[in-house]
Amino acid sequence: MDFWSAFQAIILGIVEGLTEFLPISSTGHQIIVADLIDFGGERAMAFNIIIQLGAILAVVWEFRRKIFDVVLGLPRQREAQRFTVNLLIAFMPAVVLGVMFADLIHEYLFNAITVAAALVVGGVIMLWAERREHRIEVDHVDEMRWSHALKIGLVQCVAMIPGTSRSGSTIIGGLLFGLSRKAATEFSFFLAMPTMVGAAVYSGYKYRELFQPDDLPVFALGFVVSFIFAMIAVRGLLKFIANHSYAVFAWYRIVFGLLILATWVFGWIDWTTAQG
Repeated sequence: MDFWSAFQAIILGIVEGLTEFLPISSTGHQIIVADLIDFGGERAMAFNIIIQLGAILAVVWEFRRKIFDVVLGLPRQREAQRFTVNLLIAFMPAVVLGVMFADLIHEYLFNAITVAAALVVGGVIMLWAERREHRIEVDHVDEMRWSHALKIGLVQCVAMIPGTSRSGSTIIGGLLFGLSRKAATEFSFFLAMPTMVGAAVYSGYKYRELFQPDDLPVFALGFVVSFIFAMIAVRGLLKFIANHSYAVFAWYRIVFGLLILATWVFGWIDWTTAQG
């Protein structure tokens, strides 16, 4: 593993870890940063699968007690059974639409211009959602009904467009559908577990020939870095939302998206040749 490969792995691991669970689009940031540091092609596809697993492991570790309680309570506890059913209901729309449209989306939408536009549009929607009057029906994830889970699962599918943000879609969707800010954020984290693991397993099997033994050190480094920074991001976000709205993330999305669009319009960077 040479210095440049290690540098790329560290940078992309940091980007993945910090952005995966914040409502600012990890995929969008990965596309843009990978283009800037010239990390693309088939190797990048395999690398992204690995670092996403690092990020999701951080959430599993952070919520290990809740996961343990649910698993133990499944045979007898109604609360654990309802929570599991809700996760499955919310997870299924992404499975169906992901299998149907993932290749088309990756071919036509995985570029910096799409990402920038989605960042701006998503930021505006977030500002609107935060400024409207909140009617809280669900204060904790264990109080959710199946209808809440289904609506959040459908909204999550919008995040198949790079730049939209999976966590942003599910969190803001949860707020619009009556969840408290804490409940919407925690359910977004829990929903990320089957969604991201399922996507990683599907992509890993589909592109299994891309994994080469020589890449193991680079992939391992990216995995560890992603895990560490995802843990920092998850804990930081849970503390942040206790006393703040998501407006700061909305403004970040808008400014960052407009900056990318400006570099394209004025010809400073040729994003049209970017590869996801």
